[in-house]
Amino acid sequence: MADMDEIKHKGEELIGKGKEGLGDATGNDSLKTEGKVDQGSAGVKQFGDKVKDAFTDDDKR
Repeated sequence: MADMDEIKHKGEELIGKGKEGLGDATGNDSLKTEGKVDQGSAGVKQFGDKVKDAFTDDDKR
């Protein structure tokens, strides 16, 4: 089961995709870039979640 951090980080990624799409549709380069940055940040956090899960799973064995 995913923990709250994983859900939060996936939500951040989706918000970033929305910002990027809205910025692209409206020609707002600043919003488009902000969306890409949000997605990148969420991706790093999701990677951290996976690392944390890997160590947590090893502890359970």
